[in-house]
Amino acid sequence: MLAWWLRLCLALALALPAQAALDAATVAKLATGDGDEKVEAVAALVASGEPRAAGVLQALADGELQVAGERVLVVKGEDGFDAVTGEKVSPLPESRDDVVANNRVRGEVEAALAALRLFSPEREARLAAARSLSGEARPALRPLVKKALAAETDPDIKPLLAMTLASLEVRSPDKAERLAAVRKLGESADPSARMLLAPLVEKAKDGAFVEADDEVRAAARSSLAAVEGRLAWAQRAGLAFSGLSLGSILLLAALGLAITYGLMGVINMAHGELIMIGAYTTYAVQNLFRAHLPGAFDWYLAAAVPAAFAASALVGMALERSVIRFLYGRPLETLLATWGLSLVLIQAVRTLFGAQNVQVENPAFMSGGVEVLAGVVLPWSRIVIIGFAAAVLGGMGLILARTRLGLFVRAVTQNRPMAACVGVRTARIDTWAFGLGSGVAGLAGCALSQIGNVGPDLGQSYIVDSFMVVVLGGVGQLAGTVYAALGLGLLNKLLESWSGAVLAKIAILVFIILFIQKRPQGLFALKGRVID
Repeated sequence: MLAWWLRLCLALALALPAQAALDAATVAKLATGDGDEKVEAVAALVASGEPRAAGVLQALADGELQVAGERVLVVKGEDGFDAVTGEKVSPLPESRDDVVANNRVRGEVEAALAALRLFSPEREARLAAARSLSGEARPALRPLVKKALAAETDPDIKPLLAMTLASLEVRSPDKAERLAAVRKLGESADPSARMLLAPLVEKAKDGAFVEADDEVRAAARSSLAAVEGRLAWAQRAGLAFSGLSLGSILLLAALGLAITYGLMGVINMAHGELIMIGAYTTYAVQNLFRAHLPGAFDWYLAAAVPAAFAASALVGMALERSVIRFLYGRPLETLLATWGLSLVLIQAVRTLFGAQNVQVENPAFMSGGVEVLAGVVLPWSRIVIIGFAAAVLGGMGLILARTRLGLFVRAVTQNRPMAACVGVRTARIDTWAFGLGSGVAGLAGCALSQIGNVGPDLGQSYIVDSFMVVVLGGVGQLAGTVYAALGLGLLNKLLESWSGAVLAKIAILVFIILFIQKRPQGLFALKGRVID
C-alpha cells in the first residue's frame, strides 16, 4: 500500500503541468552535489511542498534518477521524464549516468518519504510513517511534522506525531520551544522520552551542563522523574503479567497431579508424559485440519482441547488399571514404576513422531498482542492461556463440588474405608479420578503447545514444578494448588528480575524446603476427624 501510494504520487507529479516545476538548482544539487549538498537538497524538496518532490525522492530511492548532461531525468523502463518540469523526454539520451546515494543520503530520503506519507489518505500508511519517524525525525522535517500534527485526527497517530515534534523542538535554539517540548515529553510514558530528557540534566566533559538554561534544566528534571515513574509502573505491570502467565501454566500442569496425588497418594512420575501426550494430540489435530479443513484451520483448537483431554485421560486410566492399581500403599514401588512408564511413553512418542521437536502453529486470534502501556505488550497467546487456566479451574471446581463423581472423590479422599462401607466403589473411583487428573494434564499440554515447541521431553520440564506446587499448596487441596501456583509464578519472575533465572530457581527450591520443614501439611491442610 505504501509503495502504491508513493508511485501514485510520482505518476500524478509527472503529469502536472510545467508551471509547477521544482527548483532546478535544488534538483541539480540532489543529483550531482556531494553528500552534504544532497542532504540539503532533500530537506529543501520536502520544505517546498511541491507534489512532485515525493516522486523525485522516490525515484532516487528506487535507483531511477539519472543525469544526462545538465538535465536530471526520472527513468521508468523505456520512459523518461524531466525531474524539474515533469515533461516527458523522448527519445531518451543515450549517454546517462545513475545518481548515486550513500547510506547517509538514503537515510535522509527514507525519513523524508516517511514524512510525506503522513499526508496519505490511508490510515495504515500514516500510522506506519508516524512510527518510522518516532525518535528518528530530522530537524528539517519539523515543519512537515507540525503540519501533519495539525491536520491529524486519529487518536493512535496523533500522540506519535506529538512525541516526534517534541523530540525535534527539545533541540530548538528557542527557549520557549525547548521548555514546551520538555513539558510535553514529561507527559509521556515512552522510553524514548527518557533518552531525550536525560542529556538535558547531565554535565559535559568540561563540567558545564549540556542545557545552560536553569529553568529548562529544572523542567527537564521534573519531567524526567515523571517519565521514570511511569516506566517503573509499566515494568511492574509487565512483571506482574509475566508472573500471572507463569502461574497459570504451573496451575494447569499441577492441577491434574493435585487430584491423583491428593486422592490416592500416588507419586506419579509419568504425569509430565501425560502433559506431553496432550501436546502431541494438539499437534496431530492441527495437521488433520491443515490437510482436510484448511479453511477452518483457526478453529482447530476447538477440536484439539477435547481430543487432548480424552487422549491423556484414556492413557492415564490404562496405566492405573494395568500397573498403578496393584501398587497402592507402596509409594517407593509406585514411584519407580511410574518413572519406568514415563520412559516407555517418551520412547513411544519418539517412535511415532520422531526425536525432533515439532511446531504447533497459533490460530490467528492468538497471534500478536495488545499494548496496554508504553513498552508493555501482552501477547494474546498468554492472555488466552490465562483465561483457559481459569476456565479449567472453574470446571474442576464444579465437577468436585456439584457432581456425583466429585462427591465420591471427596468422600474417598477424606475417609476411604468409610466410603467403601456406605457402598462407594473405591476402585472404580480411583480409575475415574486418575483419568480426570490425567485429562487435565492433557489440557495443560494443549496450552503449552501454544507457547513453545513440542518434543518428547516436554513433560520433564514441568514434573518437578508440578510436585512443588502440590506439596506447597497442601496435598489434595484445590485452593492450595491455585495459591501455590500463582504465588510461585509471581515470586519466580520477581526474583528473576533481581538475580537471574538460575539463582531465582535455587532460591525458590530453598524456600520450599524451609517452608515444608516448618509446615509439612502445606498452605492448606486437610480437615477431618480421622487422620490416616
